[in-house]
Amino acid sequence: MTSEAAEIVYDRVTKVYPGAAGPAVEELSMTVPAGEICVLLGPSGSGKTTALTMVNRLVQLTSGDIRIDGTGVGEHDVIELRRRIGYVIQQVGLFPHMTIEENVGTVPRVLGWKPGRIRDRANELLELVGLPPGEFGRRYPAQLSGGQRQRVGIARALAADPPVMLMDEPFGALDPLTREHIQDEFLRLHAQVRKTTLFVSHDIDEAVRMADRIGILREGGRLAQYDTPERILTAPADDFVARFVGADRGLRALTLRRLSDLPLEPADGIAGEPLGSSETLRTALAAFMASGADRLPVADGDGRVIGAVTLDMLRTQTSERAR
Repeated sequence: MTSEAAEIVYDRVTKVYPGAAGPAVEELSMTVPAGEICVLLGPSGSGKTTALTMVNRLVQLTSGDIRIDGTGVGEHDVIELRRRIGYVIQQVGLFPHMTIEENVGTVPRVLGWKPGRIRDRANELLELVGLPPGEFGRRYPAQLSGGQRQRVGIARALAADPPVMLMDEPFGALDPLTREHIQDEFLRLHAQVRKTTLFVSHDIDEAVRMADRIGILREGGRLAQYDTPERILTAPADDFVARFVGADRGLRALTLRRLSDLPLEPADGIAGEPLGSSETLRTALAAFMASGADRLPVADGDGRVIGAVTLDMLRTQTSERAR
């Protein structure tokens, strides 16, 4: 494997645990294109984490194959495979006796990088995740907040420039405000490094916000639908998917479009603080609810008012996407 983003292919993958009544994952086939984020969703018992951890062979396949850039994971030495796959979990798992810089350099150190190169890479990644190394590099994990530790975990997973990232509910333990902020930070980071990312979540809103593609698994690890967030919300494959994403899927779909996507009305005579044109339609709907208005101005990135959005526009978008 190289440091370039890599395609991941699940080819009729099945996992049966000894003594289990049925498969944890059954005949799973899907392709995650290089550089995309795929979020796995499903109820408890649907095999999300099992599907994820078969990629780095923390869980061994019973049958089928998983290929990374055309090579089956079973063809790699397991230690070498894991060193070349970034792995981020909810509780992060930082080494408490190591500094933040030392934690980020864990895999490069194992790979035999020279100390100067390790230090430079750790500093580069700490800057990238918003933790200036001069301020945070010499601290220890206990001196950081939960959100900061999660950022260190992401930096550590990226340290050896892996082609694939695995993330198992990485933001689930964070409070809602911190969680939203670190989601934004991860999306900003991903836009720069473009690693192929498999991401397990229990939160449909997080999946819609983060994913290029979503895989929804039924109990027993059978794939119910694999599609873009918009298709999952607007064209669920069956009643199970429709129930899982919720009756308010039209409202959730508003996060997929921004005010700049709408044909705005003239803003003549409208007072008040404008909404940014990059805001999602869902954020705009919340602003309408808070203000009690039925028309609000919209401004571009320079603060220049470019038009107005109406509550009726958002109602129309919601109803269209719920069909």
